[in-house]
Amino acid sequence: MVDQRSVDVGGVRLAYQVSGPSDVPPLVLLHALGEDATDWETVVPVLARSRRVYALDLRGHGRSDWPGDYSLELMLADVLRFLDTLGLGQVELIGHSMGGIVAYMLAEDHPQRVSRLVLEDVPIPRPRKQTTPTRPDGDLTFDWEMVLAIRRQIDMPDPGWLERLSEITAETLVVAGGPRSHVPQDGIAELARRIPDGQTVTIPVGHLIHRAAPEAFLEAISAFLLTEQERRPCPPTKDAQ
Repeated sequence: MVDQRSVDVGGVRLAYQVSGPSDVPPLVLLHALGEDATDWETVVPVLARSRRVYALDLRGHGRSDWPGDYSLELMLADVLRFLDTLGLGQVELIGHSMGGIVAYMLAEDHPQRVSRLVLEDVPIPRPRKQTTPTRPDGDLTFDWEMVLAIRRQIDMPDPGWLERLSEITAETLVVAGGPRSHVPQDGIAELARRIPDGQTVTIPVGHLIHRAAPEAFLEAISAFLLTEQERRPCPPTKDAQ
């Protein structure tokens, strides 16, 4: 069962969905640009079997506030306040695309807060040709001003984001979408190499991996998220000896 909740994080209300038992490790999901917590619906039921799953609507998205002030740094601050407000010490973190940028920034700035990190088809933070996106017609489930602000940052990222990838201490799995993705795959491979405990798996279905191939995505994620205790085989029972 998924609960819809919200919390104030320094004057901004963040909406989130929570599911899974309360006595298991917390797992936080951060969506891509223009998406929201509902984007994870294909994978949450399986993840919630062994994790307390928190899927956020980042500021300017979905049911969260649209405050008109946007940056990746502000999104990072929101997530950190979210963890503090809910009393979540160390978490596992999965970020897709833009959400992955916020995720690795959190792992860079606050390494003690992230035990395991999954980056799904996340671009390496290098400057790229700047383009102005065209606003879709009709009502949007996100603030268009947010899209423009975040796209500017992704096009011209802070050089420190790249330099500090080597400071991430969390075990990290980088999931690449292969040649069908619009994100340059050589950059994703470099991203993984720059993270000390980074490993890579490619699921060649394009950028929206967890939606296009949820079973393959879950297989990769579930194996990676196993704790040391979960990885150890159970000792034989007395009857089996």
